Order: sequence, then C-alpha cells, then structure tokens
Amino acid sequence: MLSVAPLFATAVFAPLAGAVISGLFGRVIGTRPALVVSILLMLVASICGVAALWLGVASGSPTIAVPVSSWIQAGGFHAPWQLRFDALSGSMVAMVTVVSTLIHVYSVGYMNHETMPVPRFFAYLSLFSFAMLMLVSSDNLIQLFFGWEGVGLCSYLLIGYWYDRPNATRAANKAFVVNRIADLFFMVGIALLFLQFGTIAYDNIFALVPAHADATYHLFGSTLRAYEVIGVLLFIGAMGKSAQLFLHTWLPDAMEGPTPVSALIHAATMVTAGVFLLARMSPLIEFAPVTKGIVVLIGASTCFFAATVGLVQPDIKRTIAYSTCSQLGYMFIASGCGLYQASMFHLMTHAFFKALLFLSAGSVIHALAGEQDMFRMGGLWRKVPVTYVAMWCGSLALAGIPPFSGWWSKDAIIDGAWVAGGIGYYGWVLGVVTAFLTALYSGRLLFLVFHGSPRDAHLAAHAHESPPAITVPLVLLSLGAVFAGWLLYAAFIGRGQAGFWNGAIFSGEDNHVLARLDQLPFLLTLVPTIAALAGAATAWFCYMARPAVPAALAIRFRPLYLFLLNKWYFDELYDAILVRPYAVLARLLWHGADEGIIDGSSAGLARLTAGGSVQLVRIQTGSIAVYAFTMLIGLLTLTSVFLVFR
Repeated sequence: MLSVAPLFATAVFAPLAGAVISGLFGRVIGTRPALVVSILLMLVASICGVAALWLGVASGSPTIAVPVSSWIQAGGFHAPWQLRFDALSGSMVAMVTVVSTLIHVYSVGYMNHETMPVPRFFAYLSLFSFAMLMLVSSDNLIQLFFGWEGVGLCSYLLIGYWYDRPNATRAANKAFVVNRIADLFFMVGIALLFLQFGTIAYDNIFALVPAHADATYHLFGSTLRAYEVIGVLLFIGAMGKSAQLFLHTWLPDAMEGPTPVSALIHAATMVTAGVFLLARMSPLIEFAPVTKGIVVLIGASTCFFAATVGLVQPDIKRTIAYSTCSQLGYMFIASGCGLYQASMFHLMTHAFFKALLFLSAGSVIHALAGEQDMFRMGGLWRKVPVTYVAMWCGSLALAGIPPFSGWWSKDAIIDGAWVAGGIGYYGWVLGVVTAFLTALYSGRLLFLVFHGSPRDAHLAAHAHESPPAITVPLVLLSLGAVFAGWLLYAAFIGRGQAGFWNGAIFSGEDNHVLARLDQLPFLLTLVPTIAALAGAATAWFCYMARPAVPAALAIRFRPLYLFLLNKWYFDELYDAILVRPYAVLARLLWHGADEGIIDGSSAGLARLTAGGSVQLVRIQTGSIAVYAFTMLIGLLTLTSVFLVFR
C-alpha cells in the first residue's frame, strides 16, 4: 500500500532532478530530450503531490515528518532538513506541482522559436518549482528561509532570462533588490523568534507560544509585545514576496520576462509565499492583534490601489499583473481577519484562473507576433476561439461572477471581513469597491482584445490560434477556473474544513469568523456579487455600447488618468527619495573618498618619495663586486657598533 512520505518526498525532489538534468546536461543530450525529461519529472511530481494530499487527508494524520538530512549542526543549534506534510503543505505542494506542470507543457509551444538555450529556461522553471516546494514543505524556519531565498534567486534568473534586453535585466535587478529589503526584516523576525523560543522548529515554537504571550521588548522608549514586533517583521517579509503596497513595484516590471515566467510567479510560486507564511505562522499571528490589523490595512489598501491602476494600463500582461497585486490583497485581508482558511482557499482558486489568464495572454501575444498593446488589438475572437473562451473563463473567475471559482473564494473573504468587524469593515468596503473595479478592468481587457473592429489590420490579418502545446493547458486550467471553487469549498471553508485542515491552521479561542460566515444576512452576502455584475455592465457600456466614453473621461479627468497611468507615481517617488540620493552619495564616495582620499593619499606619498626612490635605484648596478663590497661595509659597521656598545 502506498504511503504518504515517499510520495511527498518524490513530489518535492522530482523538479530538482529535472533542473539538474536540463541545466547541466541539456547541451549533451539535446534540447528535445531535456524538455521531455523536465516535463516528465514535473508530471511525476504532480501525480505524487496530488496522491500524497489525497492519502494524507484520508488517513486523518495531522502531521507527517519525512527526514532528509541532519543539515546544520553547530554546537547546541540543530536545524534538520525534514519535510513536513500536513493539509497546509500538502495542498500547496499539489497546487504548485500541477500548475507548474501545465506551465512546463505550455512553454514547449511558447518558446518554440526561442534563440536562447531553451534547456536553461526549463532548468530555471524546474528549479523555481523546487525552491517553492522546499519553502512550503519546510519543517523549520531556516529551511523555509532557504526556499524563500531560492524563489528570489530563480525569479531573478527567469525575469532576466532575455539578458540581451536592458528592460529585462533592470526588472530582474529591481525584483531582487526590493525583495532583499523585505527579507532583511524577515531575517530579523526569524532571529527574534529563535531568541524568544530557543528553537526554529515549527512544532516547538507553536507549543511554546501561549507561555510567552506576555513577553515584551523595549524599543525606542516604548514597551512593545514581542509577538507584535515579530509578527510585523514577518509580515514585512511577506509584503516583499507577495508584492503588497510600498513593496509592490517589482511585480509589474517582472512582465519583462517570458509569459510562462509571469504565470509561474503570479499563480503558483513567489507571490503566494507571503500568504502561506501567515497561514503557517497562524499560531503566533493569532496572539498579535495589532499585527492582524496592520495586515488588513495593507491588504485592503493594496487591493484597491492595484485595481485602480489596472483600469488604465494599455499592456495586456501588466493589466493582469496588477490584478495579482489586488487579489493578493484579498488574501491578506482574510489573514488579518483570522480567516486563514479563506485566504488559502482564494490562493488555490486564484492559482488556476491567474495561470489561465497569463497563459491566455501569452497565446494572444504569440498569435500577434509579440504585440502586447491592447489598443492595437480588437476583433480577435474569430481568429483565436480557444484562447477567447479560455480568457472569458479566467476573467469571469477573476471578477467573481457566479458560479466561477473566484466567486466562491473572494466573496467568502469579503463576508469574513464584515464578520470580523473593527478594521475588518475597512477591508469590507475596499473589498466591495475592488470587486466592482476588478470586473470593470477584466471586461475592458476582453472587449479591447477580442471584440469590436481590429485596430491594426495587419496584426489581425496574420493572427492565428496557438498550437496544442499552448491550448491544451488552457483548456485544463479553464476547468479549474470554472469548477475549483465549487469542488474545494466544503473542504477549505465549509462544513468539512475542520477535518481537512486537521490542525494545520490555527484559530484562537476568540476567533469565530469562520463559524459565523453562514450567519450573515442573505442580502449582505449579495453585495460583492452585485458590485461585480455592475462592474461588468459598466465595462460593456464603456467599451462596447459607447466606446468613446473612456477617451472622453480620460480627457475630462486627465490629472486623475495620469495619476493612475503612472501607478500613483510610486516609482517616481522612490526614485526621488531613494535612488537619486543614493546615486549622489555613491558618486561622492567614489570620486571624493575613493579617488580623492584613498587613491590621492597613495599617489601623494609616491610623489614625496619619488626623488629618494630615483637615487636608490641608481645603486642597483648589477655588479656582484659592488654588492659584495656593500655587504662587507655593512658587516664591518654592525661589528663595530657591537664592539663599542657591548
């Protein structure tokens, strides 16, 4: 009989094997064999991941440890490399492997005409998947941090895959730097956890949390609860990975990488790491109410901010990228309200429809020979019918239109924010407004790309449907976008959630948000759906019935339009207060300190001793007799001094 442990370990390490074979031996075995091996190993990983989740949940075992290595042993500190299987890690591993497998298959068709080494690209994809699997299967914080930094490295490699394009290399550097800023706070949070509990193992920390609830730190003349300080530091780390407000600027620029990379980052890896972190650390976050309030505040603000920017973006991929920021905001609203189950539920449904949207966008770009400007598209639905249907499925799920998957999970979050009360009302208001905006920019994308008359006759004339390697993953992901919410609802947040999670997610004694979801008045639960339908109707009116309206509004409210088009000027603000002063300081230290003081003092000293050096050089005659005579004089002088002063 199959057991969970070997299946789970295979699911985690199979992508690593694929990365090694493609990366190190791709040129030896050839491109096609390298791609086949990568896809087959990802397929093995997805089958094992789903099977492990199925068997683990069916067996009812709360946690299964899978030892790998002793790893780090330093004095009394021990950090073993051990995989942790529970419902939380099992569901994440299953989702990551399945979505990544479909993206691998899609990449065969999308990268078919690529001039750069394709095995290297597949090696990066598989390594990215492995790093994320290490993160979610970790049994301690050091192991989690290993995967955390691994996805950061792989995102840098993949975003900058086209290293001959300056925009791609700049975007890769930006993603790397912004995430390192957040990771500094995350590292401090891990260090404080170790100092507080004397351990970095999850089970040990969670067992000790109640006993240390009254611990405090004295910072800046104030006394702060230790859990609040640690919780905020961990959340800042999550903000970087999950592109929340103030640390979000790297995510839209990541669109410079190939479209499969965008799908993998936005759907299955990287950005979901922050959401997973809060769910994993829920036993501690539940004891930090101030941190939870900050999470709701940032999540709701991000949710609204990104949706407003998505309304005016001309680039098809950037529009979807900002929708990712917005949807992640919903997930953090749920976490801040103590509704971690709904947060993970939306993460799962979002993985399907966001991967579908990006891959559908890639299919459109492939059909139009690389064009990404939606204002040069139009009337494509007859040319790319499979992509058209897939994009509709993904957009309706994103907009939260029933019965598509996003409706099940997003409405649960908005309802939970109302139940939580307090700062949750802020999340509810912005969540409802964002539901309207999401449907509006989703409809805008659909109508601009697929409906109306072609705006560029040449592009439209040469448009064509993508090959099966691209369309088959779209069809499979479309099924997830339609049915995932309905299939997963009972297990994740419905009546079966207690049995499914089996203690993998912790809810405090005073946290009754999930239990009270069914008690909301029916009319109140309809508000998000009504907002979404209103947004969809507005999109139809503005881009189909009266297509002149958006341009008129952009002229009438030009300052607001430019404000949104320029993404609230965050990049310009950071450039003014951080980048330029840093560049000035760097030049000052370079020319003033390095060249002026360090190099200048060396050169000045050399000039002072130049005359003496010239005279000393003259005694180097090359004559052995002269050298011998000089040595004799020195010896006589030394002997004389010794005899006189002995």
